[in-house]
Amino acid sequence: MLRPDIALGSTTASSWSTLQPALGGTGNFAAAFQRVHADIKQVIEHGWPGEAWPALRPEAQIHRLNSAPPSTALGDAVSSESPQAFLAAIAPWARQAAQSLGVSTELVAAHAALESGWGQRQLRDASGHTTHNLFGLKAQAGWQGGRADALTTEYEDGMAVKKTEAFRSYPDYASAFDDYARLLQSNPRYRAALNTGNDAQAFAQALARGGYATDPAYAAKLGQVASQIQSMD
Repeated sequence: MLRPDIALGSTTASSWSTLQPALGGTGNFAAAFQRVHADIKQVIEHGWPGEAWPALRPEAQIHRLNSAPPSTALGDAVSSESPQAFLAAIAPWARQAAQSLGVSTELVAAHAALESGWGQRQLRDASGHTTHNLFGLKAQAGWQGGRADALTTEYEDGMAVKKTEAFRSYPDYASAFDDYARLLQSNPRYRAALNTGNDAQAFAQALARGGYATDPAYAAKLGQVASQIQSMD
């Protein structure tokens, strides 16, 4: 099914207004025809309102997602239609980062999945664009790149507290993965996480001990996601 503003894209608003219904008369049919006429005219002039898309078959929905322009909030984010789609989208960057860290690709992918909710809870800037920050890295002192403020959950004395923090913002996902790998390699706190191969528990516990997150259950959560990804193979 084509969107009316695409299927009738060559019809301008002015020329559309000159078109008359093929059937005249009055009554319920004529009234319904006029409502449809007005609705289509509105769509041609302004496009579909927000997310008010008509019901589409699954394959048509996929085509809609894949054809979204890169400048939209959807187009500038990796696919999050399913865990498998997310993993496939980040695979090249995860593989490269994993090689430099001495761990399996699945462990890097698991870390990105945990921090971003499988790509569905990506950090976004004030304008709604993704920061490409799939690892929840904060813009601490000394960070020279872009930044975006976002609400996050921190744990203080075992209690969850909502806070607004500054997070790193990247121009693309490749930069985000490169920075992630560079951080783990350069910070001595995470040294034990390096060269852990496909040992999900060793990798997760080393990151937790290094203070990557304040969640006391962080290692268990990361290990669980890693095990889930490893079981997909």
